Amino acid sequence: MVDLRVRTPLKAVLATALGVTIASTAALPAAHADNRRFNSSVVANVYAVQRQAECTGELTVSPQLLLAAEWHARDLMANRSLGGDAGTDGSTPQQRAEAAGFRGAVSEAVAIHPALAISGIELINLWYHNPAYYSMMADCANTRIGVWSENSLDRTVVVAMFGRPD
Repeated sequence: MVDLRVRTPLKAVLATALGVTIASTAALPAAHADNRRFNSSVVANVYAVQRQAECTGELTVSPQLLLAAEWHARDLMANRSLGGDAGTDGSTPQQRAEAAGFRGAVSEAVAIHPALAISGIELINLWYHNPAYYSMMADCANTRIGVWSENSLDRTVVVAMFGRPD
């Protein structure tokens, strides 16, 4: 026969612990991906590619190119039929950069990865071995950059905007 006097306090302790756990997790904010470190690492890797190409100028993040990259990355995430430079509204990288306030010539590299995340090494290898994207990264005239990435469970999008200010 089971002694209920021993089990009842144990059930009460477990129920209390469960209640405290639920209450404490309910107070936590919803999870939100913060890709700033990843985006910064992409900038650092592009800087390394420029140094390898014997560029001597600085590569700086442009808030305007960052905004244009964000717009396009979010557009690509929301519209899976898109796969490159054109936006759902037909906009080009140059038009998005100008709308964000950047003055100068721009080019854009896009990566769409069918997974929750892509590593910086995978991304740079992908772009490094694509002649068009490599030429953008290694172009010493591109002294401004904006990088934005978005993630979902089955898709990661990274957009880098390269700029040559007027």
